[in-house]
Amino acid sequence: MEPSAWSANSGKKKPRVGEDLLETALAIGGWLMIGASLLPLSRSDVWWVRIFEFPRLQLTLCFLVIFVMYVLVREDPSAADHVFLGLLAACLTYQLWRMYPYTPLARVEVERGSRRDDESAVGILISNVYMDNRNTHVLRELIAENDPDLMLFVETNAWWEQALSDLQDNHPFTVRSIKENTYGMLLFSRLELRNARVQFLVQDDVPSIATEVLLPSGKSIQLRCVHPRPPAPQESDRSAERDAELLIVAKEMQGCDDPTIVAGDLNDVAWSRTNTLFKRISGLVDPRVGRGFFSTFNARWPMLRYPLDHVFCSTQFRVLAFKVLRNCGSDHFPVFARLSLEPSATAEPREPPPSPDDQQEAREKINAVEPRGR
Repeated sequence: MEPSAWSANSGKKKPRVGEDLLETALAIGGWLMIGASLLPLSRSDVWWVRIFEFPRLQLTLCFLVIFVMYVLVREDPSAADHVFLGLLAACLTYQLWRMYPYTPLARVEVERGSRRDDESAVGILISNVYMDNRNTHVLRELIAENDPDLMLFVETNAWWEQALSDLQDNHPFTVRSIKENTYGMLLFSRLELRNARVQFLVQDDVPSIATEVLLPSGKSIQLRCVHPRPPAPQESDRSAERDAELLIVAKEMQGCDDPTIVAGDLNDVAWSRTNTLFKRISGLVDPRVGRGFFSTFNARWPMLRYPLDHVFCSTQFRVLAFKVLRNCGSDHFPVFARLSLEPSATAEPREPPPSPDDQQEAREKINAVEPRGR
């Protein structure tokens, strides 16, 4: 006779030791996931709070697994069980809502280009080369395959400056800020650069680049290249410096009528609070909206990848190409974007104009640090 869940003599249910342990483990894991979802809703800038904005996809998968397994293993659900499952469902819905704009289900924010006018188009390749990486072969292959007009390399030190020096043969306009601290920057351009300058917006060892780029059509665009320090225990114990640098750039772009591109390794994910505030303040749009995540980091860990390398543009642009390129030995995948400056472009920002509260939050974040001379 098969063993029964009930004792024939006592009529009592046998203990469910394994199931009870699993249910307890799922409850603990679920509450931890709920906490990880709620923490970033605060305005705290400590790194262990802001870091939970990164793994939204991973948290979503955890919520889904815990929700399904908890429903299957629980018995005689109590009111507390219903509350717990309701919170799991609410957090799962919230995470999906935050990621939804970066899926093909959403309406695109930047239209597909209607023409391929080389005189009004600009291609930009962005690569965090990883300072200790010594593999330049694949990177050169990617440059040859995509033929960018602009190339931005970050984490460039003296070794990388020398290794890439021959790129100046075809891209003679350069801006350099070589550092041995993983925050060096190199910009190569085949298009004329005007008023190019290296800026230290927040920290005197973290550069950014500001320049005008003259297109073959004779029109010029504003370009800002940034690579702020991330909130991480080995880098910074808070996100204040990163947030301030991005919002200083956003403030510079606010109300600017010139066509503008902001690009770089922002050390921030597309769906973060700061990224949303950056878009509202600057009025810039994101070619990824309605197209995909385009995750670039970490190239070495497939299950932990986030969209950290960005290209934002003003509403005068359409997108001809936007793609993540193959691994070139770095912990970041390079990104390539080709944008077309078109008078008929009608990009519609997904984010609303900044509210007074948004403006106040941006001021507070900028005032939380000591901006350097700009």
